[in-house]
Amino acid sequence: MAAVASSTGGPTSAEEQEALKALTFQRLHPKTYLERFLAENVRPDGREFDEWRDISVNVGSISTADGSALVKLGSTTVVCGVKAEIAEPELDKPKEGFLVPNLDLPAICSPKFKPGPPTDEAQVLSDRLNDVLISSGVVSLASLCIEPGKAAWVLYVDATCINYDGNAFDATLLAMVAALKNTRLPRARFDEDRQRTICSRTIREPLTLGRLPTSFSFGIFDGTHVLADPTSFEEPLLDTSVSVVIDDEGGLVSVMQLGLGVVGVGEGEGEDVLTACIDAARECWAKTRNVVYGPRES
Repeated sequence: MAAVASSTGGPTSAEEQEALKALTFQRLHPKTYLERFLAENVRPDGREFDEWRDISVNVGSISTADGSALVKLGSTTVVCGVKAEIAEPELDKPKEGFLVPNLDLPAICSPKFKPGPPTDEAQVLSDRLNDVLISSGVVSLASLCIEPGKAAWVLYVDATCINYDGNAFDATLLAMVAALKNTRLPRARFDEDRQRTICSRTIREPLTLGRLPTSFSFGIFDGTHVLADPTSFEEPLLDTSVSVVIDDEGGLVSVMQLGLGVVGVGEGEGEDVLTACIDAARECWAKTRNVVYGPRES
């Protein structure tokens, strides 16, 4: 009976106790916890400094949307749907349509987000995503015009993070571009006599796409360590983050830096770090990301 009692009701194993101590230390002293890992040239999740998490892209899973995509970057999961409506073009841009991206970070995706109106982080990320999509020309706004000054397509590109484990910007940009690539719109024409737009019920056509941007984000910890694809644990501890956006030909679209703006301790080291991030982004694009969207439509 004593043996049975010790096996079922005894103290936890030594391994469980050590795991509990490590978890407690991680929550109470996160910066020291990360520093100890980095001192051994490894990150808490076992990756090297320049190692990226696995990525997967699935498209067309939302039947009620005009285009959709589901992206997983490690444990970070983002779903995106494109919904098209018809509106009048702006007066100063009568031959262009509209592209309206938005990212939602609901409370269900992470304990760090609370119920209520959109967080500041979601609004900042939405603005950054809009800047990249417009500057890269991923969709020709002129191609969204049905009749100059009369009718144009409005594409609402709505993304929702359903599980947050860091680097939502990279994952969301992938989801938005993949969803736009999957989008099919009904063939439309403007009827002058009835002053209304007529849409085909049978013919649906893909969007006219330009460059397909992909983002590669890095975190700078303690001014010296450059961490690729930071997790939700690492992000709050970073001094600076750098996002390098590469198009589908390997060309540089933009470089965005957020944070203190102080990288390295010597003259010129900040520029060297940015150059290293751009080189690392291009290398990752060449090895893996250049195929994530699949082949272009003919």
